[in-house]
Formats: sequence, C-alpha cells, structure tokens
Amino acid sequence: MTDALLRAIGAEGAILGCAVIVTGVVEEARRRHGTLPTATAALGRALSAVAMLSSGLKPRQSVMLRILGDGPLGPVVADGTADGAVRGYVTNPIVHLPPTASNKLDVGAAVGRSGTIHVTRDLGLRDTYRGSVPLVSGEVGEDLAAYLVASEQVPSAVAVGVMVAPSGEVPAAGGWMLQVLPGAPATIPAFLEERVRALQPVTQMISSGATPRSREGGAGPDRARPLGERSAAARAGNGGSALSVLRGALRAWRGSDRGGVCLARAARGRGRGGYLTRLARRDLRQAVHT
Repeated sequence: MTDALLRAIGAEGAILGCAVIVTGVVEEARRRHGTLPTATAALGRALSAVAMLSSGLKPRQSVMLRILGDGPLGPVVADGTADGAVRGYVTNPIVHLPPTASNKLDVGAAVGRSGTIHVTRDLGLRDTYRGSVPLVSGEVGEDLAAYLVASEQVPSAVAVGVMVAPSGEVPAAGGWMLQVLPGAPATIPAFLEERVRALQPVTQMISSGATPRSREGGAGPDRARPLGERSAAARAGNGGSALSVLRGALRAWRGSDRGGVCLARAARGRGRGGYLTRLARRDLRQAVHT
C-alpha cells in the first residue's frame, strides 16, 4: 500500500481534516532502528503524528515532536518537513512489554504516563515556536490532541495506530486528525467527540484496503502528497487509501446539518504549488453522510 497524506476542509469550513498512511515509512524505520513490537508501535504513532502536524507547513519549514515520558522507551522524537519527509527514533528500541488486557500493544506503559509532550515549529522566522503540556496517557494520539487544545487552543480529535505482525513487520500504520476551525458553532467540538468514538480503529481502516474508487464507484479524483522517511525515496501514489481513512473520519459528521462541502488539497514536488481539487458532489454526499 502506498504511503500518502491528504488534507480536507469540510462542514462548510468548520472542520479541517488530515489522514495519513505511513505503513512503508514505519516498516523502514523498524528495519533501520531494529525496534521490537512495542517500540515499533510507539515510533510509528509518533511518525504518523508528525506527518500530520507538518502537512500545513510551507517550504523550508519544519516541525519536531518530542514525547518525554517516564517509561522504559525513554524520549520519543520525530520531525517532519513541508515536502513530506519524516524521521524519528526511540531512545530504547528494544522495549517490548506484555499486551494490555484488551490484547493490544501497551504503548502507554512503554512511553510512560507521566511526563510532557513538546512541539517545536520552525517557521523560518527569527524564533521558533515551542509548546508543551503534560502527558495524558502516553498513547501519543490522546497526548497530541491534548496538546493542540491546551497549547494551541485548537479543539482536535486525533487517532494514530500501528499494526505489528507476529514477525515484527508492520502491515498497517497511519492516522487521522480532525480540527475545529475558528468561527465554527460552539456545539461542534462536543458533537465531534461523540461521533468519533464510533469510528473503526485506524489500522483496521488501513488494512481493509478500501479505496474511494471501489467504495464510491470511481467518482472524483483521488490524489495526495507522497510521504517518505528522510534519506529514502518518496513513495508516490494516488492516495486512495488516505482518502478512505479521511472519509471514515468525516463520517463523524453524519446526521449534522453542517456537512456537505469538502475540498481535498494535495501538494506536489517540494511543497510548492500543488492543486486544489473539488470532488464530485455525489462523492461528497457519500463521503460525509454515509
């Protein structure tokens, strides 16, 4: 499956969405760093998160995510640039803990539930922007959402996930992020929180292999920015799976009278130019309301 990132504006400009597929990037990082399964999941979640954070950057800008917990992994660091290059590491790559009661990789215990999450944005100005908040759970997605709300005052819903096979390989990794934009009705954050709880896990969406062309009969173009780990060739593709994940997240708006308008943005080359494509109206209705 091709790695890709896609951004969209929906609900009449009230919500910004981003979806990312980083399966290939995370598998490559696993091989390079020799991470064990729990460490792989933590690193993959951080790479997914920083890929989405960097999606709105301009050329020569970058963002760094640091998660400093009290768990055995030690600091988890990832950074990304405007052209879709991401990289990261965990301080102790050989950490692998027993699964949780729900038989999932215990990333929270590996990262630690006490500590801080830091985001540094280099926007090419005289000073960099730095923000930090205490960790909420160590699960990365919840911690990033808490950071965006507390430090940047942007109500957000974030999900990141990594599936690790018994062999240690990564068959699925990625995430989605929904953010409430300024001027949105005051009821939208609570409504969004309620709806996203019904969504499938990120890795289940990705591993299902569904694409917009297979689900919506091929209406509308599907494209997204390619992603790759730094020093590795970027993986170009049509971004169909990324759009499927984002559409799944946008279904959080089903039943809302705010839905109906969706613009998909993708950048090509090294973050310059790009294009804005309006999806077919039939595609939009099915993406947001089904």
